[in-house]
Amino acid sequence: MGPQQQPSSIPGIHRPRRHPLACGLATTCLIALTAFAPLGASTAWAAKTTDTVREVQRKTVKIYGAGGLRGLEAYQSGFLISADGYVLTVFSHVLDSDTITVTLDDGRKLDGKLVGADPRLEIAVLKIDAADLPHFDLQQAKAGVEGTRVLAYSNLFGVATGDEPVSVLHGSIAAVTTLAARRGAYEIAYQGPVYVLDAMTNNPGAAGGALTNLNGQLLGLLGKQLRNSRNNIWLNYALPASELAPAVEAIKAGKSQAQTTPATPAHPEQTLTAADLGLVLVPNVLERTPPFVDTVRENSPAAKAGIRPDDLVVFVDNQLVQSCNALATELAKLDRDAEVHLVLLRSGELTDVTLKPGGE
Repeated sequence: MGPQQQPSSIPGIHRPRRHPLACGLATTCLIALTAFAPLGASTAWAAKTTDTVREVQRKTVKIYGAGGLRGLEAYQSGFLISADGYVLTVFSHVLDSDTITVTLDDGRKLDGKLVGADPRLEIAVLKIDAADLPHFDLQQAKAGVEGTRVLAYSNLFGVATGDEPVSVLHGSIAAVTTLAARRGAYEIAYQGPVYVLDAMTNNPGAAGGALTNLNGQLLGLLGKQLRNSRNNIWLNYALPASELAPAVEAIKAGKSQAQTTPATPAHPEQTLTAADLGLVLVPNVLERTPPFVDTVRENSPAAKAGIRPDDLVVFVDNQLVQSCNALATELAKLDRDAEVHLVLLRSGELTDVTLKPGGE
């Protein structure tokens, strides 16, 4: 089965207060968890598990930003990774907004600042102004193996809008394998290890949520919706925490990429421009005008790479660009004939393209 499962069929936990689905979701999850308890100890085991779930829910946040384009959701999930307000989530169209709102478990709504992102892993780090927050320590995260029973925490379907706890799914790791998947017609850049899950975790709004074992120890981050490139089946998966930690540290250190790239001259003798690629951007009328493509010149490197009007350039050779000026600055670091790798945001999804200016 693919995503888009109805919330009423999903095991989750909500305090039965504000949402009509809450009571049914809590009951379903309690039954599912108790089924795994040792005979004669189910009550104590369930009580302990409930305490663990609440502890993790306090570390999970709801993120709101851009959306509405072609029915795209304006929300996703994330979790706290420091006491002073760093949040780990997925990089998506939701973050393409001047205003990002992060809602904590206690209902506080805080402004989130995008610190940086990693285009290969499709993760992002936000910062909120808060202190003494419950959080996961990525350095203390555990590794999962096939058969590990897991809990997935997220705001799937946007059920929790205030101080209601996020939803919880129960399942297990079906396989630990190398990811081979696509989004639409495009293969994704990440080809590393993932946990394939036997629960319907990767539904709208769930991306960026936390995957833990039954003791509440972090295992990984719930990924975005993907299809298996071999059989076209929707994947329910999470990125292992071991893959995330180095990228997060690089982002917090001021680098958008997971690995440091070789230094390039700041100003080559003949620098590259958007015009050399065949790109005409929208008028740069604001201090931070997003680098949207206005038109693409026929038979240009951009046209040959499949770039279209309304595409948003978000990375240039793994460097995050958030304005037309930033795009021009990054291109100016490259030689006019250099091959350049761009990551575009198109209809809410990231698309990788490689342009060869000298090949026009």
